[in-house]
Amino acid sequence: MNYTFASATILLILITDPIGNIPIFANALRHVAPERRPWVILREVLIAFVLLLTFMFVGDGFLRLMNLSELSLQIGGGVILFLIALRMIFPQPSLDVPDTFGEPLIVPLAVPAIAGPSALATVLLLVSQAPDRRLEWIGALCITMALSAVVLVLAERIQRIAGERFVVALERLMGLVLVAVSIEMLLRGIRTFVLQLSSS
Repeated sequence: MNYTFASATILLILITDPIGNIPIFANALRHVAPERRPWVILREVLIAFVLLLTFMFVGDGFLRLMNLSELSLQIGGGVILFLIALRMIFPQPSLDVPDTFGEPLIVPLAVPAIAGPSALATVLLLVSQAPDRRLEWIGALCITMALSAVVLVLAERIQRIAGERFVVALERLMGLVLVAVSIEMLLRGIRTFVLQLSSS
C-alpha cells in the first residue's frame, strides 16, 4: 500500500489507540498521586516514541538480519492489525493489566499499551515500503504521540464530559476502520504473492 502522510498518521493513531488506552492507564495509575499522573503519562509516551523512532531507523537492518521480505511483513502486519481490531470491537471483559503499586515504568504503559507489536510492525512496514520518505513517517509518528499524550492526560476529563458510552462507541468505530485497513493490507499482500507466483 502506498501511504500518504495523512493516511500513515491516521493508521498510527488507530493502532496506538489512545482512546482504548484510557482504561489501561487509569488502572495502572490509580496508586499514583493525581498531581503526578500527567508527568508519568508524558514520560511513558516519550519512552514509546523513542522506541518506535528507533525501530524506524533500525528496521531495514532488522529485516535483512531476519531475512524477511516486505511482502511477508505486509501480510503478517495485516493479520496482527485484524486481531487488534477485533479486540477493539469486541473488548475482553477484564483488563489484563498488572496491579502496580507506585509509578509504573515502561511496562505496561509505554510497552505494550502504546508501542505494542502492531505499532512496531507498522512503523517497520512504512519505512520498508518508502525509506526515502522517512521524514514524513517521523512527522506522522510525532503527531500520533502528541495526540496520545493529550488524550491520556485529559482522560478523566474526557470520560466525565463525553461519558463512558461515547468512549466505548468511539473505540469500536476505530476498530471497525482498522478492520477494513487490515483486510486491505491482507488482500494486497495476497494479490502481490499470487502475481509473483504466476510470473515465476
